[in-house]
Amino acid sequence: MVARYHLPGIAVGVIENGQVVYSATRGETVAGSGKRVTPRTLFKIASNSKAMTTALLGRLVDEGKLAWDDPVTKYLPDFRMVDPWVTKNMRVADLLTHSSGLPEGGGDLMLWPEPNDFDRTDIIHGLGHIKPGYSFRSQYQYDNLLYVVAGEVAAAAGGAPYEALMHRKVFEPLGLSRCQVGAWNRDQVGDVAQPHYRKDGRNVPMALDGREVPAITSAAAGGIRCDLEDMLAWGRNWLVPTAAQLKWLSPRQRQVLQSPHMLIAVSARRRAWDHSHVMAYGYGWRMTDVDGQWVVWHTGTLGGMYSMLALLPDRKSGFVFMINGDAEDARTVLGEVLIKRFTAPDEGRGVAWYADAIGREAAKRPAAARPPDASGAVSVAPAAFAWAGRYRDPWFGEITLCPRGDAVQWASRKSPRMGGTVRQLDKRYLVRWDDDSVDMDAWLDPHPGSPPTLTMAKLDPKGDFSSDFEDLHFERIGDCP
Repeated sequence: MVARYHLPGIAVGVIENGQVVYSATRGETVAGSGKRVTPRTLFKIASNSKAMTTALLGRLVDEGKLAWDDPVTKYLPDFRMVDPWVTKNMRVADLLTHSSGLPEGGGDLMLWPEPNDFDRTDIIHGLGHIKPGYSFRSQYQYDNLLYVVAGEVAAAAGGAPYEALMHRKVFEPLGLSRCQVGAWNRDQVGDVAQPHYRKDGRNVPMALDGREVPAITSAAAGGIRCDLEDMLAWGRNWLVPTAAQLKWLSPRQRQVLQSPHMLIAVSARRRAWDHSHVMAYGYGWRMTDVDGQWVVWHTGTLGGMYSMLALLPDRKSGFVFMINGDAEDARTVLGEVLIKRFTAPDEGRGVAWYADAIGREAAKRPAAARPPDASGAVSVAPAAFAWAGRYRDPWFGEITLCPRGDAVQWASRKSPRMGGTVRQLDKRYLVRWDDDSVDMDAWLDPHPGSPPTLTMAKLDPKGDFSSDFEDLHFERIGDCP
C-alpha cells in the first residue's frame, strides 16, 4: 500500500475474535523529518469522531438527561432550518442520520479549510439560510453541520462544553488516554502526525500544527485525534465489551447506535466487489452486508488525513487504519483488502487488483464528469473585470472581489485560507486558490441585476462534496474598500 500510493505515514491494527492480532506502522509523521510513525502517533480521525459523539449522546440518554425523540429546540431555542415545520419537528435523532434535507455537504465551507473564524453560533444561524436539497427524512445525503449541532445539544443537556464532556464521559472511562479534542499543547502531548498533499510527485506537509493546538468548531463532526492503540481499544469496546463498559453504555443504546435508521443506495461497485444487498446509516455508523457478513464501519476524511474503522460484530473482529496523506483511493483499496481477509479469504484479490480496478473506472469517466483542463486559464486584469466589489452570502458571510496589483483577488472575511486570483478560461471565470492545499478550484459566475449576484461551482463536478460552492449565492453589498 505504501509503495503503490506513496503514503507519507500509516498506522494499521487488526482485531480477530476480540484480540488485537496485528499492529503495524510505516513512514513519518512529517515527510522528510525522520520522525517515525508509532502506535502512539496521533492522527486526525475526522468523521470517525461522529461515532464518539453519538456514544456521548447515548450516555446522556442512559442518564436520563436526553431522549432521542426530544426536539432540538428543547436544548437550542435558536436552532432554525429554512422550513419552520422542519425546525419544529427536528428531533435529536434526526441530527444524526443525514436525512434532514440539507444538500450533501451543505455548509461545510464554514468548517473547512481550517483554521477559520466561523464558530458554532455561526453554524446554528447559517442553517436557517441553506436551501434544502430534498424533503425532510426522505433520503440520505451526508452532512457535517448537524453533528456540530448535536455536539451543542450534548453540551446543553450535559451542562458542560462538548469537549469537556467528551473527555469526561468517553475518553476517561474507556482509557483512551491519548485521544485529544479541544485545545491542547502539541509539545506536551507529543508524537503528532501532520497532514500532507501530493504535489509534483512528492508529499508536501500542509496546515501544520503550532505548539498550541486550538479548539475547532467542527469537533463533534470530525475534530477528534487518536492514536492506533486507543482506536483499537475503542473498537474492542464495541466487539467484546467488558462488564464495566456495558455499564458505561448500556446494551440498549449500543443497539440503537449501530442499527439501521436511514437507507443508503448501494453502489454498482459495492454490489460487484462485495455482493452487498443493503446499506444503511445508524447514529454515527454505516452498515452493510459484505459477502453475507454484517459490517459496521465509518471512514474519516479531513484535509490530508484519511482513516477507516470497520467492525464485524458477529465475528468479534475488525480493523482500523489511519493515513496522514492524500489517500482517497488508498483507503478504498486497503479497506477492501482487509475486509476480504475476513469475508472472502480465498478470493485472492490483493492491493494491485483493487488499485487497477479503480484506475480502470477512472479511465472510463465521461468527459462531462471530468474537470476541465484549466492550465490555459489567464489572469484577469482589474480594468477588464466589471464585477469588483463586496459581496455577501447569508450563511458564508462576506467576500471581496477586488484589485490586487495587476490581478483580481477573491478573499473571504471569515475563512482566511480561502484567497485566490480570478482567472478566465474561455468565456467563464474561475478562482484559483493561492494555497495549493485548499480543495478545490471553483467556477465563478456573475449575474447582472440590482444588485448583481454571484454563484459558484466546483471545477471538478465529481469533487469533494465539502467544497459546497453550489450552495453559495452572493449579493453585491458595496464597493471595494
